[in-house]
Amino acid sequence: MVLEGKSVFGGIAIGPISLYHRQDHVVKRTKVEDTAAEISRFEAAREKAKEQLQALYEKAKKEVGETNAMIFEVHQMMLDDLDYVESVTNMISSQKINAEYAVATTGDNFANMFAAMDDEYMKARAADVKDISNRLIMVLSGYEAGAMTGEEPVILVADDLAPSETVQLDKSRVLSFVTRHGSTNSHTAILARTMNIPALIGVDYSD
Repeated sequence: MVLEGKSVFGGIAIGPISLYHRQDHVVKRTKVEDTAAEISRFEAAREKAKEQLQALYEKAKKEVGETNAMIFEVHQMMLDDLDYVESVTNMISSQKINAEYAVATTGDNFANMFAAMDDEYMKARAADVKDISNRLIMVLSGYEAGAMTGEEPVILVADDLAPSETVQLDKSRVLSFVTRHGSTNSHTAILARTMNIPALIGVDYSD
């Protein structure tokens, strides 16, 4: 079987395939009575998410340089974006819903807005919005991601990889990665090139 996709960074990798399925959270809409407390939960999660992104920035700065590490500074700025923050807090206040659902809905709305743009660079920002929204939901739910690979070096196959997942790849265990979705203009693609990881995106594979 021959599968084709768009090359992000050229190279040859030979090894076993490891399928990576990100654990997607089913975010349920829950009614809340104390909206002020729920907004406080959101604000606390936002601060913790920014701390995590700062740690990723420091890690990336050492491994891929300051220019590429700035991806995570951009993510921190997105968490401070007034339109994004107000969308979440207004939804909590007006609809009396839980922070997780408000974040998920806002993230989807903003991601769809970027995805509909004609400019390819702006279109690729949809993945960044999804990444920061997923991070917030994980913080709010108390979930911590596990390891993406085992001990054996593998070719990682996934639907998509977020920039935060890509920068944490252990190059001694990931020979290459292949994704079903993604863009050559995405921050994930930029990181793959900088990290010298052979990668293909837009590959139509069956699980």
